[in-house]
Amino acid sequence: MTTIAQRSQVILTQIADAARGAEKLPSAVTLVAVSKMHPSTMVREAYVAGLRDFGENYVQEALEKQIALADLPIVWHFIGPIQSNKTKPIAENFAWVHGVDRLKIAQRLADARLENFPPLNVCLQVNISGESSKSGCAPEEVASLAKTVGGLPRLELRGLMAIPEPTTDVTLQHQQFRMLHDLMGALNADELTLDTLSMGMSHDFSTAIMEGATMVRIGTAIF
Repeated sequence: MTTIAQRSQVILTQIADAARGAEKLPSAVTLVAVSKMHPSTMVREAYVAGLRDFGENYVQEALEKQIALADLPIVWHFIGPIQSNKTKPIAENFAWVHGVDRLKIAQRLADARLENFPPLNVCLQVNISGESSKSGCAPEEVASLAKTVGGLPRLELRGLMAIPEPTTDVTLQHQQFRMLHDLMGALNADELTLDTLSMGMSHDFSTAIMEGATMVRIGTAIF
């Protein structure tokens, strides 16, 4: 059986190959290892293998891992749906939040972020596939939300995030990822300075990188 270290190396190599294929440096793409539902011992193993960014979906589970792994300078990403009553622990214990899809949540995160902390890095989640079961703001709502969130204190609006419709149709994968890329381009043309596209998971990250992903969120292929 392969180890976490071996699987991590395979993924890092594939990311580097995809980045070079997109005429980017491999260092331009950050691997966020999605460690939800996996014990802190496995996260530690992945850290020893060279991974530094880890994504969690469940607040209480994440906080317990952060305590167990407090000796490691891990960069913690919150990537799940955000409930209003969870904004305070998220704002106080994570460096990145990938799933902001409405102003109320962004405002609560800004209010809860401690003033002596660096700004909380935020990505707006966009429902690019239009699925009713998916979180995320509609594409036509992004510009207005981005301008408002970008002006909130203690938050740093970094970019956009999406979880596209799962498909093996590579053409459709390209179309969905390109939509997010184009949305960010339009925002930057309108005087924003976003630099992060959080898109791509275990089954489609190479396609996402070809369409401009700067962060890929991979769990299954590692753990």
